[in-house]
Amino acid sequence: MSKLPDWLEKVGAELTQWGERLEERRSLSDDSDHPGHPHAAEAGAGDATDGHPTAPGQVPPPPDYAPAVAARPDPVAAVPWGMRVAAEAGWRLLVLAGTLWVLMRIISAIQLVVLAFAAALLVTALLQPTVARLRRAGLPRGLATALTAVLGFVVMGLVGWFVVWQVMENLDTLSSRVQDGIQELKRWLLNSPFHVTDKQINDIAKNLSDTIGTNTNEITSAGLQGVTVMVEILTGILLAMFSTLFLLYDGARIWQWVLKLVPAQARPGVAGAGPRAWRTLTAYVRGTVLVAMIDAIFIGLGIFFLDVPMAVPLAVFIFLFAFIPLVGAVVSGALAVVVALVTQGVFTALMVLIVVLAVQQIEGHVLQPFILGRAVRVHPLAVVLSVAAGGMVAGIGGAVVAVPLVAVTNTVVGYLRAYSRELAMRSAPPAPHGAAAGDGAPVQPVPQARDADAGAGDPPPGE
Repeated sequence: MSKLPDWLEKVGAELTQWGERLEERRSLSDDSDHPGHPHAAEAGAGDATDGHPTAPGQVPPPPDYAPAVAARPDPVAAVPWGMRVAAEAGWRLLVLAGTLWVLMRIISAIQLVVLAFAAALLVTALLQPTVARLRRAGLPRGLATALTAVLGFVVMGLVGWFVVWQVMENLDTLSSRVQDGIQELKRWLLNSPFHVTDKQINDIAKNLSDTIGTNTNEITSAGLQGVTVMVEILTGILLAMFSTLFLLYDGARIWQWVLKLVPAQARPGVAGAGPRAWRTLTAYVRGTVLVAMIDAIFIGLGIFFLDVPMAVPLAVFIFLFAFIPLVGAVVSGALAVVVALVTQGVFTALMVLIVVLAVQQIEGHVLQPFILGRAVRVHPLAVVLSVAAGGMVAGIGGAVVAVPLVAVTNTVVGYLRAYSRELAMRSAPPAPHGAAAGDGAPVQPVPQARDADAGAGDPPPGE
C-alpha cells in the first residue's frame, strides 16, 4: 500500500491542534463561571454597567434609561392580617363543625343505645354509694352489686306500678268529675265578663268532635306508633339495666380500659379529670333526687288538702318531671293546675297554682343552691340552651341528659385548664441567679386546681 501524501498528514495534524485549542477554550469558559476561579473576578470586573459592579451569579441591574417598574409584593403579605387570622380560625371551625355533624349523625343513628347508656350512668351515680357502703361492711363485690341493683330496680318498678294503679283506680271518678268540671267551666264562661255565648261554646265542641272524627286514621296510626315507642322503651330499659349492672360491678376496670384509648401525653390529665367528673355527676343526681322528692311531697300535700283527685299520681309525676330542669317544673305544675281546674273549679286551680309557684320559688332560690352547691353550678342561660338543644336532638331523654352533660363538661374543662397551667409552671425554667426578689417568689396555686382537688379521693364507678 502506498504512503499518504505529506500534505494530507499536515492537514490532519492542524485539525487535531484546532480541536485541542477549542476544548481548552471551552474548559476555560466553564471554569470562569465558578465564583472561586481566579478568572471570575477579572470577568466580573469588566461586566460593570454604568459604574455599578455586579456580583458573580447575579443579574445586573437595569440601566438608568430603563423605565421604573414596581415589584409585585408577596401574595401572603398582600392579604390583611385580620383576614388571615379569620381564615385560619375559619377552616378550623369548619373542621370542628364537620366533626360535630358526623358525631351527631352517629348519635342519631344509635339514639336508643346512647340514651340507655346515659340513663345507666345516672342510675349508677345514684346507686354506687350504696355499693361502696356494702363493700366497706364486708360484703363481696358481686353480692353488694346484686343487692343494690335488685333493690333499686324493685323500688323503681313499684313506683311505676303504683302510678299506673292509682290512675286506673281513679279513672272512672276522674272522668265523671271532669265532665262536671267542664259543665261548671261552661257556666263560668257564660257568666264571665268575656261575653262568651252558648252558641260559641257549642261551636267549639262541635269543631273538636269533627276534628277527632276526620282524623281517625291519624289517631290510629299514632296508636300504632305508640306501640312501637313502647317496644323501644322496653328495649332501652333492658339495655339500661344491663349497663347499670356492669358499671356497678366493673366500673373501675371499664374506666382503666377507656384510659388506654387516650394518647399517652394526655392520659395523666384525663385520668385526673375522670374522678372529678364522676363526683360532679354523683352530686347532681343526688341533689336532683332530693330536690324532686321535696317538690313532690310539698306540692302533693297541697293538692291533697285542696281535695284534688289523684293527688299521689300527680306528686309522682312532679317527682319524675323534676329531672328535666325548668321545663319539667312548668309542665308538671301546669298538669296539676289543669286537673284542679276541670275537677274542682277556678278557685281551687288558683290555689294549686299558688302552691306550685311557692314551692318552685323555694326550690330555685334555697334548695338547689344549698343542696347542689358549687359542684354543679351552671349558668341559667346554659341550662335553658342545653335543655332546648337536648330536646331538639333526642326528645325528653336528651332534655334529661343535657344539664348533667353540661355540668360534667364544665368540671372537666376547668380541671384540664388548671392542670395545663400547673404543668406549664412546673416545666418553666428556674429564675436566673441574682434576679430580683419578686422574680423568685413562689407561684400561687391555681384556684381551679385547688377546687378540683377536693374530689380527688372519690373512686370511679364500681370501685
